[in-house]
Amino acid sequence: MRIVYLFTCFPVVSETFLQREIRAMRERGGNEIELWSLWRGKAEWEGVPVHRYPFWAILRVIFFKIPLWAWRHPGALRRVWAAYMRASPPSLLNIGENLLGLAFALDKADLFRANPPDLFHAVWATMPTAAAWLLHEITGIPFSMGAHAYDIFRDGGDWTLREKLATARFVHTTTEVARKRLLELGAPAARVCLIRRGLDTLPPMKPLRVVGDSPLRCLSIGRLVPKKGLFAQLRILRALRDAGLRIEARIAGKGPLEQELRTRIATLGLEDCVSLAGELPYAEIVAQYAWADVFLFTGIVAKDGDRDGLPNVIPEAMAHGVAVVTSPVSGAPEAISHRLTGQVVPVDDHAGWVTAVRQLREDPAFAQHTRNAARQWVEREFCAYENAARLAVELASL
Repeated sequence: MRIVYLFTCFPVVSETFLQREIRAMRERGGNEIELWSLWRGKAEWEGVPVHRYPFWAILRVIFFKIPLWAWRHPGALRRVWAAYMRASPPSLLNIGENLLGLAFALDKADLFRANPPDLFHAVWATMPTAAAWLLHEITGIPFSMGAHAYDIFRDGGDWTLREKLATARFVHTTTEVARKRLLELGAPAARVCLIRRGLDTLPPMKPLRVVGDSPLRCLSIGRLVPKKGLFAQLRILRALRDAGLRIEARIAGKGPLEQELRTRIATLGLEDCVSLAGELPYAEIVAQYAWADVFLFTGIVAKDGDRDGLPNVIPEAMAHGVAVVTSPVSGAPEAISHRLTGQVVPVDDHAGWVTAVRQLREDPAFAQHTRNAARQWVEREFCAYENAARLAVELASL
């Protein structure tokens, strides 16, 4: 079976989970996987070519492809465009994402008609699914789609998410929270499948470090964007210091809030114990897990509705043996059961965070218990090869 995978951008450092999924799908065999990156990306990944769509090709679409397909297949354009006109676009960003996906479809429809794949699989519900949907209308080739937290919740969800869900042959999501929301939006229950991401290699679980009088090592990894709740995290770190806990904290990632975070670190007097590590390649992220005693996730629902599903850094930390304390946002509690596989504390409950972190420092038996249970959850739920095999079976059945 030949599957054309459509990405917004591939590969991306912050989306190593997608690389693991593709790696597992390819190594499993049975399907021919063709990779397309609609917005930038690299020409090659692990020896596999990545087809990139050049932005300048939009000019060809405007002056040639739109008139061509309006004449050759007016019904397809009319059906899709009517769906967009019936809905209100949530943001300028989402408008741009969808329009670029539609432009790609118009530009490449003849290519895929001449050499048709068995299926288009769009990994996100925005740009890639816009492309897959219009390609389906023009060529008749079926498509499946991913629908995750960004697609579902930011600014109320993607522009034409309901119509895409109604047309896709299969919808892949990775959290129960997202699955329930998709059903509320009218997605047929039989077509929505919860298949988590996964690790392609389970790391050795490191021994519990005896902290003694040394600082407790706190780690956070993620893009420096509002939904990560990093300003709340800095207030929590200040509360830990005020409670007399010795800590050393690292925040790894890049994003638009970097300078403001640096200013806030200075304002809170945390410069001697909190550092911003910047964006790191995965090999260096692994080194950070080896360093850390506790992983802090302070995700929130941002003003635009954006939030994380189950951030992959949480199961990664669990796999390495880093104790996790998380806020109860979205899908995080699906992996972190309070006092079983970690601890769950609201971001504004500073006293609760102090209690949680203090217990990890002062009660090694409790810390070991949660680490063991967390590792078992990862082994059961977060294997890339097993989850890719499930996804491959679903795609092959379409």
